[in-house]
Amino acid sequence: MKLGYLESALAQSSVRVQALQSSPDEKVRASHFDHSQPWSFRQGGNIPPIHARASGRDTRLVGITWIDEFQAVITLPSSGVRDVSQLVGKRLGLPRQQPGTIDFQRATSLKGLLSTLEVAGISRDQVLFVDVVTPTPQLGGATAGYPAELKRRLPYAAEFTQLIKGDIDAFFVKGAEGLSVAHQFGAVILSETGSHSDPAIRINNGTPRLLTVDGTLADQRPDLVKTLLESVHEAGHWAAQNPDLTRRFVAQEIGVSEESVEAAFGPELHLKFTTALNAPGLQAIDSFKAFLLAEGFIDADFSLKAWLHV
Repeated sequence: MKLGYLESALAQSSVRVQALQSSPDEKVRASHFDHSQPWSFRQGGNIPPIHARASGRDTRLVGITWIDEFQAVITLPSSGVRDVSQLVGKRLGLPRQQPGTIDFQRATSLKGLLSTLEVAGISRDQVLFVDVVTPTPQLGGATAGYPAELKRRLPYAAEFTQLIKGDIDAFFVKGAEGLSVAHQFGAVILSETGSHSDPAIRINNGTPRLLTVDGTLADQRPDLVKTLLESVHEAGHWAAQNPDLTRRFVAQEIGVSEESVEAAFGPELHLKFTTALNAPGLQAIDSFKAFLLAEGFIDADFSLKAWLHV
């Protein structure tokens, strides 16, 4: 969107595009999570679109982008825990949102914690999972009492509050936001799984990211879906040639420093913006979908093959 490729391409078909986050209507902004808006498309974490499809939304998967990111279990120095092996018998914080919302934060955290335990050879019944009530994720709306320019809050405030109070011993963070907040509090990184050699360990909400479109858009205007994909590919080619600006754009998008972006995503982030429907990506989505179903985050399974727009 920042580069204007998509707007220019769609303008040739007399189509105007508007970011969901820029809408004054909260229900429209929420479509980033529930895919409720007709003729819409979204690119981002994979849990919301998987949840939407499992809930009966008529959507299509048109692209997969694999960008590995920082994923870690952290604690405070005051906890006395210095190694992941010491998590046996400890209380691990799990965010929980209010009923009726897509609790992708909880699913993300649970997958990260279970992957960490698996690598360490610790079973899930050797730790205690403790609910941490968290606010509904903010997307685009201003925070009451703060300047309207502040559109996004960094996550993990509730988890850190419980950690400082001593109600939990450790919790999971990810991405440049998680790394930034952990660094700010001087947290101890017990285990980092975002760079693990096994993709099954690294798979989570942000790895890989999905590009999905509304079913009506796919059925009635496949030419516009083609234009969307061409614009995404063009932006990926641009990113590969502009590492500094790519890092800056990502930092601006999520509200952290450029240094945090490079530390969380690695120095070759600009080379990772390729979008395709390839076998490794599809296998990852199928595996993560099975995890979400087994853990109760989605109520029904669906055919991955039938979801594809090819």
